[in-house]
Amino acid sequence: MSAIARIAFFAIFLAVIGLVSTYIYMRGLQSIPSGSSLRNAYTVVFWIIALSFFGGRLLENVRASALSDVLVWMGSFWIAAMLYLLLAVVLLDLARFFNHFFPFFPSLITDHYDRAKYITSACILGIVGLLLIAGHINSIIPCTRKLNLRIAKSAGDLKRLNIVAASDIHLGTIVGRARMDSIVKTINSLRPDLVLLPGDIVDEDVAPVIKQNLGEALTKIESRFGVYGVTGNHEYIGGVERACDYLTSHDIVILRDQSIKIADSIYIVGREDLSKNRLAGKKRRELSEIMREVDTRCPVILMDHQPSALNEAAKQGVDLQLSGHTHKGQLWPINYIVHAIYELDWGYKKIGDTHYYVSSGVGTWGPPIRIGSRSEIVQIQIEFE
Repeated sequence: MSAIARIAFFAIFLAVIGLVSTYIYMRGLQSIPSGSSLRNAYTVVFWIIALSFFGGRLLENVRASALSDVLVWMGSFWIAAMLYLLLAVVLLDLARFFNHFFPFFPSLITDHYDRAKYITSACILGIVGLLLIAGHINSIIPCTRKLNLRIAKSAGDLKRLNIVAASDIHLGTIVGRARMDSIVKTINSLRPDLVLLPGDIVDEDVAPVIKQNLGEALTKIESRFGVYGVTGNHEYIGGVERACDYLTSHDIVILRDQSIKIADSIYIVGREDLSKNRLAGKKRRELSEIMREVDTRCPVILMDHQPSALNEAAKQGVDLQLSGHTHKGQLWPINYIVHAIYELDWGYKKIGDTHYYVSSGVGTWGPPIRIGSRSEIVQIQIEFE
């Protein structure tokens, strides 16, 4: 991503966080009695937390440190808290609006309005806090999704293939060494013939990845035919060339609008991320152009980070497409928005003879929290003719 694009991205991101945070701040301030010493403390603590993600990312780009780690972690939790606090405040404001025209608040509230506001705020904070804790626990315990497929093509002497796919790892400050070691352990326990990483392997800037030596964990993945990945939008946000160089130097084969033949019988095709044009100013190759290098009489497995234009793979003779990107919304109710945007936002689908699987991903972006979705590693066992 260019410097101008990076500045624009952070400016928009900061503006959104700033506007939403200001709305929540003002409503929270109204629940504290006028003249209370808590108002000043609330203001200072609130804005430190609300701006911590932005500050942490800026520091991280200069030099990753313990301070930048703390700020990024704090700010990441705030992003999720902000969503649920916003929903709560909007619902309360709607209730107040309707109560103004059609009074329905009981006297218990109207006769002790200041106390009711204080208690309501405390209850909301408690509920949001419990949601964050539960969502964090949910996010760090991935499940293993298992899928059995049959592809009506010959793969030579290979009759079965055990694929393990882990999309959207988002290696960096949040998904660090302990988490990556756990992911690798799970992958290896499934005894894969082939490991595929369909994009967003790195969160953004590769500096925290280097600092924690996360590449060493990647080299411990055990796979009969190797480990292959593609770029995602986050590799482009953070600096795609540096990220790809780092991954390649740690035994990950990154396919960038390329195909490769494994076991002398199966093609793996990897596309550049769809955001390449927007974030790098360069178009990715058309799938039809890449497929000219592929013998479609053999099984063909495609990795394309974003699950867009699914019919394209079916038209080009692809047998299995693996994607990620959506996180299945990651945080309720965003999952409803994601479901409306994508033809397939999560799970399995078949179009013609082409199988598709869109993974919710094993890592997280922003909040290390999942509410309404699960982190997952996907095991796909394929039988050939």
